[in-house]
Amino acid sequence: MYAGTLCFDLLLGDVRSLKEKRSVVRPIVAELQRKFAVSAAETGEQDLYRRAEIGIAVVSGNLAHIKDVLDRCERWMAARPEVDLLSVRQRIHGGDE
Repeated sequence: MYAGTLCFDLLLGDVRSLKEKRSVVRPIVAELQRKFAVSAAETGEQDLYRRAEIGIAVVSGNLAHIKDVLDRCERWMAARPEVDLLSVRQRIHGGDE
């Protein structure tokens, strides 16, 4: 069994309040969950209205599937016009560990 995680550090575009931040972040999290069948949540920077950290996780018995899902999620997030992707941290757990 393998578990893969991604952590996105995002800079939000034209956002002036935490309420506006939620209106940007919630649809992104929901779309990641729906489109890629991953667990996703806002995992950090909750008190800053122009920054967001979103974490995702996926579990599979197939390492190639994990890598494919994580790569597709990263490309999808990089293409989002309302956010600037500052950094991405990817980890894969399992196998010989």
